[in-house]
Amino acid sequence: MIAIVSNAYLWYMIQDNTLCELANEFGTPLYVYEKEKIEEKVSKLQGAFKKMNARFFYACKSLSNINILKIVAQSGIGLDTVSINEVKLGLKAGFEPSHILFTPNCVAFNEIRAAKELGVHINIDNISILEQFGNEFGDTYPVMIRLNPHIMAGGNYKISTGHIDSKFGISIHQMRHIERVVKTTNIKVEGLHMHTGSEIKDVGVFMRGLEVMLEAAEHFPNIEYLDLGSGFKVPYRDDELETDVVELADSLKVRVDEWQKEKGKEIEIWFEPGKFIVSECGHFIVQTNVIKQTPATVFAGVNSGFNHLIRPMFYDSYHKIENISRPKGTKRIYTVVGNLCETDTFAWDRVIAEIDEGDYLVFRNAGAYAFEMASRFNSRLLPAEVLVSKGKGQLIRKRDEFDNLLANQIEL
Repeated sequence: MIAIVSNAYLWYMIQDNTLCELANEFGTPLYVYEKEKIEEKVSKLQGAFKKMNARFFYACKSLSNINILKIVAQSGIGLDTVSINEVKLGLKAGFEPSHILFTPNCVAFNEIRAAKELGVHINIDNISILEQFGNEFGDTYPVMIRLNPHIMAGGNYKISTGHIDSKFGISIHQMRHIERVVKTTNIKVEGLHMHTGSEIKDVGVFMRGLEVMLEAAEHFPNIEYLDLGSGFKVPYRDDELETDVVELADSLKVRVDEWQKEKGKEIEIWFEPGKFIVSECGHFIVQTNVIKQTPATVFAGVNSGFNHLIRPMFYDSYHKIENISRPKGTKRIYTVVGNLCETDTFAWDRVIAEIDEGDYLVFRNAGAYAFEMASRFNSRLLPAEVLVSKGKGQLIRKRDEFDNLLANQIEL
């Protein structure tokens, strides 16, 4: 069963002329985020699940600018973190410790200990750490356990995290081992967690995961919530649709209600959406440096590369690219490439309104895992970030300067 719905993602609150104005004011490359789009996506999730006992934790690894975190905190949902520094950012942004979920992977135990001292929810994803936690804290601090459900899902193998070869979570086939550790160290397990991957259109994937979690919950009498991760599909192409969160909520409610009636206890369902909340809010603006024609290809070379937007090279992802300087120009075919001393191709043979040197191009859906994965490769500087609210743009991260390259280096 593939449950997807149409959406209006091709309509943008920020008009192209406004993006050009922001590029002129703040320079390029430039990341621009729409505050109202973030609020709209949060509201959509909350509305879809209003009939059931559900909580949401924004996966801040997708975009962690402190101003974005403040917007999310004000919307009333929680924060999903994967490092102790993300936890600290969340606290600084105004999240209560009880609204922060810490789900690290392959970290040293001192990071787990630090999270415990900060009072956040801790999600443990391997038996070694679970045993260390139990030996040190026993039943004095409840935890949740991340399970690997052995479900293959997601739009790309690199973002599939619930299959048998994934490093994430404790295998459901190790339940007996988990039980022994929990019993001998007297750990209080208050929740179970799983995350199968990203870009999931099929509601059935979540339903299969729920069945795995409900069965596993039988082993833990103090269970209060089940976390199904996230991975909701967002549209990147014109003809793509997104996960139908309303159908997902309705399907989950039927099964959860059955389980609660059978067991005579209430249980919460948690989710950790990241891309779903911030992907569509983001616009990445670059400027065309050169049009280069070879016997086979016309290249549009821009003033950025995978140092600023790595997703097309790393995940083979698609971003719609438009010429916002002359959107009504004759359509031509371009291969859009970057300015790095590497093969950094953003798009092959893409139909775009005719591009002249100096034109601004925009990459749509650039809010998630875009700036967040940026680097200073080739000693190129990190771009600026701008937040637009009610049509007004404000700088939320200054563009790098040359001194940033040397800031933490020590000359001998």
